[in-house]
Amino acid sequence: MKKSIIYTKTGDKGTTALVGGKRVPKTHLRLEAYGTLDELNSHVGWLNCLITDSDDHAFLRYLQHKLFTLGSYLATETENKAPHAASIIAEKDITRIEHQIDIIDSQLPRLNRFVLPGGNEPASRAHICRTVARRAERLVYHVAESYPVAEEVLIFLNRLSDYFFVLARKEGSKTAEEIFWEQGDI
Repeated sequence: MKKSIIYTKTGDKGTTALVGGKRVPKTHLRLEAYGTLDELNSHVGWLNCLITDSDDHAFLRYLQHKLFTLGSYLATETENKAPHAASIIAEKDITRIEHQIDIIDSQLPRLNRFVLPGGNEPASRAHICRTVARRAERLVYHVAESYPVAEEVLIFLNRLSDYFFVLARKEGSKTAEEIFWEQGDI
């Protein structure tokens, strides 16, 4: 059996290669964006270890595959990705995440106040996923200012944080009442 090559030493001078071979600094915005998607994927994996609902578990696994695909999309040189943009995130993916949001939201009480993150571990982890998803979305929008990014990717990332918000509320409702933000002195 051939051993995997874990280290290549090609990044020892502060550069890395995009898919396609172009070398860029490790501080490049694209790396920050797809690195944040990778971070989010790790948080989603951790959250999925805590989820007991089989439908939510399966959907989180689907999201992990999509996040990995989005990371590879952002890591691909612009001139190499145009033909593949439609296969990254399609309208059906946006519809699928919106459907999940609607299902979960229909099971929750109407919200008219801000919710504090917390309540239990799965809810807290979902809130971490929500905030990392928001950061990833901001970074990808920043990338889109200089490089073409498919509109569906941006829409999907926007829905992603909404999904984690309703999932956090659902998970929090299993063991505790929601904690609402109170203005002023407490």
